[in-house]
Amino acid sequence: MALIDEEIKRACDTLAKGGIILYPTDTIWGIGCDATNDEAVKKVFEIKQRADSKALIVLVDNPVKIDFYAEDVPEITKELVEVADKPLTIVYPRGRNLSPLLLSEDGCVGIRVTSEEFSKKLCFRFKKALVSTSANISGEVAPANFGEISDYIINSVDYVVDFRRSDISKPSASSVIKVSDGGVIKIIRE
Repeated sequence: MALIDEEIKRACDTLAKGGIILYPTDTIWGIGCDATNDEAVKKVFEIKQRADSKALIVLVDNPVKIDFYAEDVPEITKELVEVADKPLTIVYPRGRNLSPLLLSEDGCVGIRVTSEEFSKKLCFRFKKALVSTSANISGEVAPANFGEISDYIINSVDYVVDFRRSDISKPSASSVIKVSDGGVIKIIRE
């Protein structure tokens, strides 16, 4: 357990300084930063070579934190998070307490509650939502595991977590649903 605790400390130190990390999540390896820091979010867009009009998702460690980052969260979404048997990203109509750069043009924000050991402990210890976007340049195939991440991405971040690097499993992407103000749910990706 000492390794994971030390890696979380190093990642938190990097995040607190506005740095960018490469870390394991509940889906694939992600590029991450403090989701409340505009400059850090800009750096993530630069690394990904992604238009900043495309929103990024955020990770939290506990469903109760969703209300802090999204307004008027429908009860049905809390129930969906509780019963989900695979990673589930929910797009909420209005984000808040996050860098505005993370919100879509209409103000929506995608949030996922992670249950993976490292990312969950990292979110808990950092006490803020984390950006989580695939570790690739936009438009390229997302790497399934650490060994598939390009040198460009590895060299572009401030800290590469040394945990689960040898894991060669091929986790699936999260399911994505969008919830409207009236609680109507639309499946974006199963």
